[in-house]
Amino acid sequence: MNFDLSEEQQLLKNSVERLLADSYGFEKRRTYQTDAKGYSDAMWARYAEIGLLALPFSDHHGGFDGGAAETMIAMEAFGKSLILEPYFATVVLAGGLLRLGGSEAQKADLIPGIAEGRLKLAFAYAEPQSRYDLFDVETQAKKDGGEWILNGTKCLVLHGDTADKIVVSARTSGDTRERNGIGLFIIDADAPGLSRRGYPTQDGLRAAEIILENVRIKNVDVIGDPEGAFPIITRVADEAVAALCAEAVGCFETMQQITLDYLKAREQFGRKIGSFQVLQHRAVDMFVELEQSRSMAMYAAMMAGEDDAIERERAISAAKVQIGRSAKAIGHESIQLHGGIGMTMEYSIGHYFKHVTMLDMLFGDADHHLKRLAGLGGLSNGQVN
Repeated sequence: MNFDLSEEQQLLKNSVERLLADSYGFEKRRTYQTDAKGYSDAMWARYAEIGLLALPFSDHHGGFDGGAAETMIAMEAFGKSLILEPYFATVVLAGGLLRLGGSEAQKADLIPGIAEGRLKLAFAYAEPQSRYDLFDVETQAKKDGGEWILNGTKCLVLHGDTADKIVVSARTSGDTRERNGIGLFIIDADAPGLSRRGYPTQDGLRAAEIILENVRIKNVDVIGDPEGAFPIITRVADEAVAALCAEAVGCFETMQQITLDYLKAREQFGRKIGSFQVLQHRAVDMFVELEQSRSMAMYAAMMAGEDDAIERERAISAAKVQIGRSAKAIGHESIQLHGGIGMTMEYSIGHYFKHVTMLDMLFGDADHHLKRLAGLGGLSNGQVN
């Protein structure tokens, strides 16, 4: 596999990192966080201006025909700066469902609005009982003439409190844990019968609990087959995990750099603490974890578009296992090497640790994916130890 960036990809990387370096320092992030939405509308407009919101979509719908590699570049840069905006929720999750499962009319209607920054979406898939099982769906969708009636509760809907439209997974037939009989429905956030309660997550982002009470949906707002949406959901989930791995690598890189800078500056016993060999060894351990994670994130990005579902799932789960383990290792070392200051709200390293901990849990933690990988027979070229 060739992991070198093309000239266009390098330009993308440079432009995103330059934008965030100029506009997204830690103090500015704290200011953006105080907005009622929990993020900066001005930054969202800047993302649209440089084409980030159009990145993975077809040029036929106003996009740039980018793939998983381009998403990886953007997400890694976002991880370095701990961005608050709903890029993952709108472009990667809900946008991925539209891109892979939406009708031509749905794409033409919605994707230009996403690309231009006018439309924000969220994907409501998790339920109180479902944990990491995307097929565990109790929310019901019943056919009523030319419409559907939805009832149920969705939890931890990322940026669901500020989304303009919400894509909801709901059961149209079968038992709660069947993989068949699941549909995807596009709902206006202000639809009668839909209520949402927004709240901050532990890492400073926003999420919502969404309750559906006899919400009526027209047939034109169903994505694909109302009983066969699960393959689309799993594919988008795999692409989402690849994106999360890249975001985590961006966080890891910044955490390591912040920790190195601290070791070089902090003095104890009349010496820079970075001169102590035992601390140098721990810093090297952080670097090893970072590079292992970077390699696996690249592997996940290369395999995210793989048509063979088994091979794709093996690669994605292996990468998520590595990311989860590295999140703990790098997080623990960065906090411990900073001492007490690492746990304060005023210092950035603790915020990075919170975020990578949340990234580990999204769409399945390391233990979940290790079990999934074992069930798939391990990687083709060897098991993850």
